[in-house]
Amino acid sequence: MKTITRVLATACVATVTTATAGWSDTVLTLNSWLPPTHPQVTDFVLPFAEDIERVTEGRVTVNVLPAPMGPPPATFDLVKNGVVDIGYSVQGYTPGRFKTSAVAEMPFLTSDAVVSSVAYQRVHDAMLAEAGEYEGVKVLAVHTHGPGQIFSSSPIASVDDLEGQKIRVGSVVAHDLASLLGAVPVEGPSSKSYELLSQKVADGIFFPWESVNFFRLGDLLSSAFVAEGGVYNTAFLFVMNQAKWDSIAPEDQAAIEEIIGEPLAHKAGEMWNKADAAGRAAMEGKLDIYDATPEDIATLKERFKPVIEANIALISETGVDGQAAYDMLLDEIAKLEAE
Repeated sequence: MKTITRVLATACVATVTTATAGWSDTVLTLNSWLPPTHPQVTDFVLPFAEDIERVTEGRVTVNVLPAPMGPPPATFDLVKNGVVDIGYSVQGYTPGRFKTSAVAEMPFLTSDAVVSSVAYQRVHDAMLAEAGEYEGVKVLAVHTHGPGQIFSSSPIASVDDLEGQKIRVGSVVAHDLASLLGAVPVEGPSSKSYELLSQKVADGIFFPWESVNFFRLGDLLSSAFVAEGGVYNTAFLFVMNQAKWDSIAPEDQAAIEEIIGEPLAHKAGEMWNKADAAGRAAMEGKLDIYDATPEDIATLKERFKPVIEANIALISETGVDGQAAYDMLLDEIAKLEAE
């Protein structure tokens, strides 16, 4: 019987507690800022909490807090400073801090979130961790969402129609890509997307299909520009306070190691693939969808070269070979897609 209890209150506040928490050797607090019904929570965070308890035979349990302890950009520091034990966030919400994450946010990587997430995790483990950007935490996983597309409240028959439009973005790479398209980037976390669009602060948005559906943006948007492989992507981190990790018994650490890293990145990708498919299905008939032609993509790849080159250089500023990291990511994507 599952000992993780999920409670959805009418005010949309979710609390996850463990029935055995009072007898656990270690209880981990997990900060979650997305709505409790978001797939990232229901199909990734909560199953992870259950898996922790299962593999440690109840000696380590997870308490998902009923409300976030701070805004999304504060998550990493909340974990690093021990305010909470575990948290997830988007590296791009704190520009300049996690430079290596740019490798996973490049355009036209893959249409499969499992592939992009596992490839990113492999590159992180092999190269990016050397940059030291995650000191003070134990990296449980890095991953991506599904391929990011462009949505607008105005018709989009080509990317040239984005000229002058205000487009919400969530990372430095997306910001730069939007700028190259002649759009005006508007910064903001995904949780503020409805507010930005409904108040006309933004005319459109860079998002995966899941998010357009989940945040109920269908009535605020009219069109979508959809490209194979995604116009962009977004990197995520999932981390634990290092001191808290060190306090866990070695046998339980060993058990947890088996379910984090690449296996956890794989699960994140599965969640996003499923949610994106459902999101696109929900939007069919509500939005005018323009599927980019091979010629469109070839044109965009040429136009986006300066962003790719700039972000390879950005990664190299950390002491990691940016070109080698990008090349490895593309190689891992090709291997995974061929399986």
